[in-house]
Formats: sequence, structure tokens, C-alpha cells
Amino acid sequence: MYEFSDTLAIAASIESMNDDWTQLPPWLHWLERCDSTNIWAIDHAAQLQPGDVIFTQQQTAGRGQQGRPWYAPAGVLTASFILDQIPVSQLPGLSLAAGLAVIYAIADLIPIGQDSLMLKWPNDVVCDRRKLAGILCEATSGSVSARVVVGIGLNRCVDFAEAGLETSQIGDPISLDQITSAVPDQLALLERLRHYLLQVADLFIRSGNSSENSGLTPLLPELQRRDALRDRTVTLDLPNQSITGQAVGIDAIGRLQIRTPDGQVQAFSSGRVGWA
Repeated sequence: MYEFSDTLAIAASIESMNDDWTQLPPWLHWLERCDSTNIWAIDHAAQLQPGDVIFTQQQTAGRGQQGRPWYAPAGVLTASFILDQIPVSQLPGLSLAAGLAVIYAIADLIPIGQDSLMLKWPNDVVCDRRKLAGILCEATSGSVSARVVVGIGLNRCVDFAEAGLETSQIGDPISLDQITSAVPDQLALLERLRHYLLQVADLFIRSGNSSENSGLTPLLPELQRRDALRDRTVTLDLPNQSITGQAVGIDAIGRLQIRTPDGQVQAFSSGRVGWA
């Protein structure tokens, strides 16, 4: 059984859901088309409640980490999830916890080996070292606690060749329909993602505003077990330099630790990482 902690057990069963967009759950805001679900969520903040989900069938101008474009061809499940009252001190680790939420949501719905889905720091879910999902967390308000929009792009049923995107644009992706013949319905995925992200929010809120009491602490064993970079040679691109060394794990506040050739271990909170 997948757990965030001993007190956060997953539901034992899931009601079957079909992609019937005429009967939307009250928490779901369905958009046929928009530039970015995160942007829409930020622009319509006054209309949204904690736990609300913004979903679109066609995202035209998605954004990834550090302002890079996020390409969402047909078949990518694209949604944003509203989490409230997240302590600002806990924000650095949120994308990793959200990555676990994505893994658990998928594992609830399809038969898959426990170690098939991994996390690539700081915000990707990978399968066989190929990108399955990306996450973008954006805090929109608050100096002590914040509303956070968690954007998720999950490759559900994507024909990458038909999409006509170059490797430089999308890297080496994989889609759920390449992993299983029983691809979950979009509504079922959205419900499971929401379920686990609300657990993440509860965990982070209860951790409070102390940097010494990180919301990631109870998740560290699972984060470390699913760390796709651990023990690999990596290159971290920073604004003014590149760091190459051996990844030696994720620390308690979500930083990537790298052992450089001189034997020193440095921790990084951001950057773009490539792996050998």
C-alpha cells in the first residue's frame, strides 16, 4: 500500500469514473481551450477554492520551469490544482512531494511495478528514464502562507511522432499508453491527483512555518527510494556556471546534493539537470 505517512493511508478503492464532461464534479473547472491552466487559475483566483482543479483539453501556451515553454500536444492531461495555506518556508520541496502524488495516483489506477515510476529532481516523473510528467508550482499570494497553483502535464495518450515536435523541445518522453493497455480515464486521474495533492497540502500545513520541520521529512525515505538521479553523474546548469559531479540524494528541504570531483558535497535548490 502506498502511504505518505503512517497517518495518511490511501483509499482502499476508487469509484469508476467515465469521461462524461456533462456531469462534472463541483471541484472541476473544465475549459475546452486556454493558454495555460496555471495562468487561468492565477487570473481567476477569486473564483477558486482550495481543492479546485482547472482542466483543459487544449493548452496552447504552457510554461515549464524557469520560464521554458511546456509543449502539450493532443493526449497530454493538463491540469492545475489549487492548494491553500502552504507555509512559504515549505515551498522549495513542494514540487517533489507533488511528484510523489503523481506517482501514487497512477499506481492506484494501473498495475505497475513499484519501482517503475521515479522522480527526476526537481519536478519530473520518469519511467525508464523517459519523461512521463512535469510539474510547475507557483505561489500566488502570502508572505507567511501562500496559495499555490500546482500545474501538472501528464503524457496520457500521446502520439509524439504525429505531434511533430523535436527532441530539443520535448526531450525523450513516454506516454501512459506505452506503459499499459488499460489507460485510466481523465476524470479518474484528476480525482486521484487531487486526492493525493490535498494530502500533500495537509502534510505541509501541519509541518508549520519552521525550516527545521520540513513537510518533506516523512516523505524522505520514499523520495530517496524513487530518486532517479541518485549515484549518477549529473551536470547542473546554473545561471552563471555548470556543476558536474555525482548525485548523492535529496536533502530534507528538497535540495539536490552533488559530490564534486574534489570530494565536497554541495546542495542546490534550483537549476536544470542533465544526467549520464
